[in-house]
Amino acid sequence: MTGSAIPLNIGILGAGNIGRPLGRHWLAAGHAVTFGSRDPGRLAAFVEPLGDRARAATYAEAVEASDVVLLSVPYPALDELLEQLEGRLAGRTVIDATSPIGLSEDGLFVSQLGPGLTQGSWAAERLPGSRVARAFTHFPDELLWSRGTQQRHFWGMGIASDDPGARQVTETLVRDAGFVPVHLGRLEESAAVDPGGALFGYVSTAAGLRAAAGLSGRA
Repeated sequence: MTGSAIPLNIGILGAGNIGRPLGRHWLAAGHAVTFGSRDPGRLAAFVEPLGDRARAATYAEAVEASDVVLLSVPYPALDELLEQLEGRLAGRTVIDATSPIGLSEDGLFVSQLGPGLTQGSWAAERLPGSRVARAFTHFPDELLWSRGTQQRHFWGMGIASDDPGARQVTETLVRDAGFVPVHLGRLEESAAVDPGGALFGYVSTAAGLRAAAGLSGRA
């Protein structure tokens, strides 16, 4: 065990390019991870070598087994998933790592939600009984494993939350994944990590993230 002193039970909903590397990081830090899927049997070859603190389950089973839930399904599947699980997610910390990616007419990334609404605010409104945070959304997913293992605690990771407890848990899990948390503020202030935002796709140190987001004076 190389990470947190207090192990958490983490449910990852969507074992893809974000969920898999983060799950492996958190297992290495000593946490228990349940990878949720519509078809848990398809994850057997991935999960079995990870040890007895890792297992595959349905989405609902993953939530029931967990204190903290990571949303990392493809964005088009998110609303239907939340409709199925909304009651089960109540009372839990939910880290939303999804991205409502769209393209403008000139080929630039934009948020499908349009101006004035962040994904974090949308998720908090959608899950009023949960403690919602945003993280792991702006960082290129293909780098989550390599940068979190080979250059631990060098690269910054933007986070946002309205709830102090959710912020604390998210900062812990960001560190356990090998990154440095950079608090951007409340969920309504997290547009920087949404598609088209100042940090979307941006990789830098914590100081670099703060500067790019206009928060260079904030620790």
